[in-house]
Amino acid sequence: MNIRRASENDIDSLIKLLQEVLEIHANIRPDIFISGTTKYTREELLQKIANDEEPIYVAVNENDDVMGYAFCALRNQPFSTNMVPFKSLYIDDLCVDSNYRGQHIGEQLFEYVKAEAKRLGCYEITLAVWAGNDGAEKFYEKIGMKTKERIMEYIL
Repeated sequence: MNIRRASENDIDSLIKLLQEVLEIHANIRPDIFISGTTKYTREELLQKIANDEEPIYVAVNENDDVMGYAFCALRNQPFSTNMVPFKSLYIDDLCVDSNYRGQHIGEQLFEYVKAEAKRLGCYEITLAVWAGNDGAEKFYEKIGMKTKERIMEYIL
């Protein structure tokens, strides 16, 4: 397995995996997510692939088939003047193709992202998990992530 930055040749695979993730979210929160859609269009993916501030990393096999991805975004903290300034790497989306799960690809992707975050001078890596996505939450806890804050809602 190799992990590298995504390229234009990976877009069809990225869209397929984005659809997998969307369906998980649509099953959890059909009031928010629209089944049959994806988070990003082909054009948006082209822009992201070219943007060093929003790197997309892919795990590929010996045939260069995408087995998983990590969509990331560099963020500067703080959100207010009462916080220490630092750089953060936000994982916007992480997915392993359902055909390749159980092979530690997600863990290896996370290790790669950690190394990249360190190389880029980041203080932390953050991500958000939707309530109800228990498998993802358990995976992130297993690889050492801890809850930093919670976003709560009251539906009107």
